[in-house]
Amino acid sequence: LGEGGPALIRNFDYPPSIVSDRFEMTEWSGLKVIAKAQRPWGGCVDGMNEEGLAASITLGGGRSQGRGFSIILVIRYVLETCHHVEQAVKALCRIPVALAQNVTVLDSAGNYATLFLGPGQRPIITRLRACVNHQRAARPSSFSVARQQFILRALEDPSMSLEKLTDGFLRPPLYSVSATHPTLYTAVYRPAKGRVDYIWPGKRWSQGFEDFQIGEYTHNFTH
Repeated sequence: LGEGGPALIRNFDYPPSIVSDRFEMTEWSGLKVIAKAQRPWGGCVDGMNEEGLAASITLGGGRSQGRGFSIILVIRYVLETCHHVEQAVKALCRIPVALAQNVTVLDSAGNYATLFLGPGQRPIITRLRACVNHQRAARPSSFSVARQQFILRALEDPSMSLEKLTDGFLRPPLYSVSATHPTLYTAVYRPAKGRVDYIWPGKRWSQGFEDFQIGEYTHNFTH
């Protein structure tokens, strides 16, 4: 929320064979959206719209499944229809989800919230600024806890900058080199500027609503 912000930084760790390989800008409903697309059905795992709302998901830690929508569709809906955090929170509290998921939303004014969602449970709205793959009631892994504590300590550092914080996402414990669940990319969404940087070690791909560039990049996750 300081200089260079507001910004939402996220790492996405997942098996590469499952995740779609597209970052895209769309304008399906009259609102431009830049997002990390996840097929099928037009879903996305993180993104930002031109009104200045950014959103990303993390796993909630639970495996029980109930009646509800896939979170990737919910995030798509939020980015297509909501303009600020208050609207996004109302939508996320209204729409049932099938699995335990966490959603962080940020808008261009610096308003933010992290929501803990799950089937059959009341949504929990928090002001948590560091969200990882567990919820309050879950029994998180030591790895998940270590990541969260690392980010919280970094955010409390008075000398912390957006650049330094982003660099931290490219190193352990935040950056994963797991063979099964590597960090597929780092994203830095800056909704007030309408820009996002997709980052890999040694590569930064900057995109904006006014100058979105079609291109291609191949990353070797074995190194």
